[in-house]
Amino acid sequence: MNLKKSQIVLILIAALLLGFAGAFTGVKLAEPNEAVSEQLSSNIGEESDDPKKQNDTELPSNLMKIAQAYTLIQNNYIEDTPDKQLIEGAIEGMLTTLEDPHSSYMDVEVMDQFNEQIESSFEGIGAEVSMVNGVVTIVAPIKDSPAEKSGLRPNDQVLTVDGESLQGLNLNEAVAKIRGEKGSEVVLEIVRADATEPFEVTIVRDEIPVETVYSEVETVEGKQTGVIEITNFSEQTFTEFETQLNALEDEGIEGLVIDVRGNPGGLLNVIEEMLGLFVPEDTPYLQIEDANGNKTPLYSKLSEKKGYPVSVLIDEGSASASEILAVAMKEMGYDVVGKTSYGKGTVQQAVPMGDGSSIKLTTNKWLSPNGEWINEVGVEPTIEASQPDYYYANPIIIEEPLEYDQSDDSIENMQVMLDGLGYDTGRMDGYFSKETEEAVRAFQTDNEIEATGVVDKKTAGLIEAKVVETIRNGENDSQLEIALEELYK
Repeated sequence: MNLKKSQIVLILIAALLLGFAGAFTGVKLAEPNEAVSEQLSSNIGEESDDPKKQNDTELPSNLMKIAQAYTLIQNNYIEDTPDKQLIEGAIEGMLTTLEDPHSSYMDVEVMDQFNEQIESSFEGIGAEVSMVNGVVTIVAPIKDSPAEKSGLRPNDQVLTVDGESLQGLNLNEAVAKIRGEKGSEVVLEIVRADATEPFEVTIVRDEIPVETVYSEVETVEGKQTGVIEITNFSEQTFTEFETQLNALEDEGIEGLVIDVRGNPGGLLNVIEEMLGLFVPEDTPYLQIEDANGNKTPLYSKLSEKKGYPVSVLIDEGSASASEILAVAMKEMGYDVVGKTSYGKGTVQQAVPMGDGSSIKLTTNKWLSPNGEWINEVGVEPTIEASQPDYYYANPIIIEEPLEYDQSDDSIENMQVMLDGLGYDTGRMDGYFSKETEEAVRAFQTDNEIEATGVVDKKTAGLIEAKVVETIRNGENDSQLEIALEELYK
């Protein structure tokens, strides 16, 4: 049987729509328990009285317009255009109309990268990004990644990559430009909320760490206290978490702090397993709401909660699964310490399209055990806690060297950083005083560079590097200190 290309396109689109209901058997970005999975699949395939939601066997009458557009382009456009490009463009166009930064088309290459990421092994800069008001925005840098080492922060906006604007690109296209092979360099132009002008950050791409759970024991008021940091929720995270929690309990910990600061989220089934260790069976740990407003509470099989106090650390980079953990523990009466979280309250499914590509589609809302939706609001801590000022200092932008008797925002940033490193600048208002000059000279001497008292690009870069190193080493971690202090009150 011979078919025209336009007929083939129409049949393909119909097949995509018809095959949607059975497509959840493949890769899943968010995988609820079995009951919810069945509900998701049945909801997608069932008949609907809503005319906007067509039955699987009935295609919209105006779908022919897509085939007409395809034929028009193929027959009349001045250059050859591959069929794949047109078809994928049509899919991306439909998803764009949803105005949902979390729903997107992933071609074969992007899907491979996605699989690498949820398996906790990939190369790049190591940062979770989202599209916020059309701008690529950092949700959180991953622990020990090049992004973290370079000083990128939650809510940083990426304007250009290697001098090329990201304007007009979708999220997958932007991510493709940012990612790259280990050892290669990428230059990002960044806008930070409280910075006066954009600045550039040069990052050397690397293999992103596969470990997602780190633990240690702190002594607080004579009590052994476990601290577990979770950097993201990937396939092996629950196993790592349970193993390290058991080890801490074997050591006899009397309290626990779970740190999900800078954790952008991950797999829903992983956080479900984790909450099953803390939330008893008599209360839900989560609710899933479908497109029709039907809510399904999810319960664990745990007989009783832990016999020791628990608190959770969050910040602006805690998103999605991190927020599921934080709000569930908060509503159980545990303290949540830090800053209000990112605010992502939706569930996505990665739906295989049969050729290695997938559509990542928002299919559900997740709600707190009490039914609260935190989307675009975030989880508010029970105990507000900030880090020292130098944690939030902006880069020192050097066009001309900074020296005595000048005033500039970059001087203020430099003063804040030096103060955080233990050098007394005398003031932090942006005026380069004699005290500031002496502080600069002392820093230069301690770091074995020429002690001029003038801040050039070399000195500025070294100050910034020392600040990033101090932050990454966890020095002066006020939020953690407060969480530990409040745990036994």
